Amino acid sequence: MFIRSRILATAICAILPLTAMSDPQSGSYLAGRSAAIANDFEASALYFTQSRISDPTNPFLLENAMVAYVGLGDFEKAAPIASMMAQSGIKSQMAHIVLSVTAATNNDWPTVFSQFEQGLKIGPLVDGLTQAWGHVGLGQMSDALAAFDAAAAEPGLGAHTLYNKALALAYVGDFEGADAIFSASPRNGMRYNRRSAMVHAQILSQLDRNDDALALIDGVFGPQTDPTLVALRGALTAGDVVPFTIIRSAQDGLSEVYLIVAQALVRDQNDAFTLRYARAAAHLSPMNTDAILLSADLLENLQQYDLATSAYSDVPRDDPAFQSAELGRSEALRKAGRSEAAIETLQALAGAYPDMPRVHASAGNAYREVERYADARDSYSVALNLYDDADPLKWFIYYIRGISNHALDDWPAAEADFRAALALNPDQPQVLNFLGYSMVELGINMDEALQMIETAVAAEPQNGAIVDSLGWVLFQTGAYKEAVGHLEDAAALLPIDPVINDHLGDAYWAVGRVIEAEFQWNRALSFDPTEADAERIRQKLDIGLDAALAAEGADPLEVANGDD
Repeated sequence: MFIRSRILATAICAILPLTAMSDPQSGSYLAGRSAAIANDFEASALYFTQSRISDPTNPFLLENAMVAYVGLGDFEKAAPIASMMAQSGIKSQMAHIVLSVTAATNNDWPTVFSQFEQGLKIGPLVDGLTQAWGHVGLGQMSDALAAFDAAAAEPGLGAHTLYNKALALAYVGDFEGADAIFSASPRNGMRYNRRSAMVHAQILSQLDRNDDALALIDGVFGPQTDPTLVALRGALTAGDVVPFTIIRSAQDGLSEVYLIVAQALVRDQNDAFTLRYARAAAHLSPMNTDAILLSADLLENLQQYDLATSAYSDVPRDDPAFQSAELGRSEALRKAGRSEAAIETLQALAGAYPDMPRVHASAGNAYREVERYADARDSYSVALNLYDDADPLKWFIYYIRGISNHALDDWPAAEADFRAALALNPDQPQVLNFLGYSMVELGINMDEALQMIETAVAAEPQNGAIVDSLGWVLFQTGAYKEAVGHLEDAAALLPIDPVINDHLGDAYWAVGRVIEAEFQWNRALSFDPTEADAERIRQKLDIGLDAALAAEGADPLEVANGDD
């Protein structure tokens, strides 16, 4: 169970020695450090701001308070701190970002240029493209194009700079020039991603080339059912002239720069650092849904679920990405322990998008988490009827509906679902393991079950749960010595799993290693098994496995054959 960092921070303040508490800000400082480590931006901003009361110009306190406000997406509160740092000569890349983003948001491009003259630099890519978009914002298109070309000359920056130049040309209505950059051969390192492909499709539509736009979208994305792509395909197919909406101002252009940096940092930097650039992109352009969704996703990764929920809510209802945002919001609610709120969100979404299989599948997941298995099964059934057989996700929906049917004690339906999943994705280890293990528990098709689990183990030899299944099916078939080795491997892979330790105890008992069996059963009890499992383990400790089996009406083990 996680303790919220603000509670932890308060606890730290409470246990400070009296000598430390004589400075009323020392507790706030430690609490702020604790909150910052936990990525609790709200608490971090509060405590570092309190700490500054007694030391208002401390660079460490200023930087951390400012970074916390950026994490919250609150550039209005971050900006005065950044300004104070600049005036004090404190060098900080984040302060420079805050000042530049704030001035650009206010359409104050002269201040942006003045900041560069003062040496408030950020980095080669951001600096060069900020100046280029600044010229666009001032209506100086010739200077802007020259600035884009100068930035493109920097090593490694060509592709990103050309993309931004194409955006700027399209923004001022030069769609031919923008298309020429996208269509040039060689493309100077430019590669399509989701956003750039959609940009080029909009540009082609403006040039009355919807067929080329459709070919581009289909070539890049294939049969994806992303709502934004569905809307774009629909407009292009209908012959509509799709408006160029990605860039509607110079601020939108600069937002694109920060989004590019954030997307690149996802691969190489921690989520808290990457969030700063994503928040900057979203602040510059509140309609940049990709920046909003990236910010929300990063916040979710950082376990800041309330902030993630708030960020997902920033996507407007009429935006094609609204469905994706609501799915993300429901997931953040679920992770925050607000399962009923997540279900309500998904129910509303299913009503608004009844033909979207992902919505119903997500509802099934939410129901299954709160053990409403009948509702989960029904939602998965709706999703299965909507998914195309070629969709790579369909096997997984069969699999999790099978788990729901298994929980409802409907074995024929569960088995049918597992086998349907395998028909779409043969030798899938998770499905093989669940189906094989279930058949072992039911005492049916033991040879087939063993074969399935062996195949699963070969595919995922480091998966402790699957290795346990192999050991358990061998135990159930009386191959006790062989079972011991696999169950020992499983216990090494998942040492605190109560079921695996219980299984290993049974196997030790079966080969006459009674003391070790009792040790494993006691270990299993210490790892919080279900109450039913705990009661049975206690019974085995009291009277032994054979007597416990006899009390259950089962046959005792055939032999306790010592295994040294």
